[in-house]
Amino acid sequence: MQKSTLAHLEAIMSIIDDAQKHLASLNIDQWQDGYPSEEQIKLDIENNDSYIVIDEAEKIIGTTVFTTTLEPTYNKIEGKWLTEGNTKYGVIHRLAVSDDYRKSGFARFVFDYCEKKLIEQRITSMRIDTHKDNIGMQGLLKKMGYKYCGVIILTSGAERLAFEKVF
Repeated sequence: MQKSTLAHLEAIMSIIDDAQKHLASLNIDQWQDGYPSEEQIKLDIENNDSYIVIDEAEKIIGTTVFTTTLEPTYNKIEGKWLTEGNTKYGVIHRLAVSDDYRKSGFARFVFDYCEKKLIEQRITSMRIDTHKDNIGMQGLLKKMGYKYCGVIILTSGAERLAFEKVF
């Protein structure tokens, strides 16, 4: 995994487009409203939170946002986080992989990488949210040891299932 730059923007948006089409093919309403937009991805890059994964041929195969900046939508949860609200935590957002690498272990690789980085920083928890219909991501989260904590509301008003893992 490496930090994204604006030079990677076109490839990232192509992967986002693949992910949007894949979610639509599964009748999942996630990312079907123009999110994440190119402006959002540019902001992620400018904030130094955007990452890409490349294959052996130096082709960009996936993207994600990984940050330890507190997520405002996580301040209020219908449920309870595993850690206290003022505890520093990591967050993964906007995880997407190109169609050619779907089911390749990409998401597990990203989670392992990010969790290792948190442990190195002595941060003991990762939080993530996903759409209620995104059964694939929910299954991965459970396999990776994440616990369901409740429901959060995005700024758009959409509900998301919230998960956390403590290391």
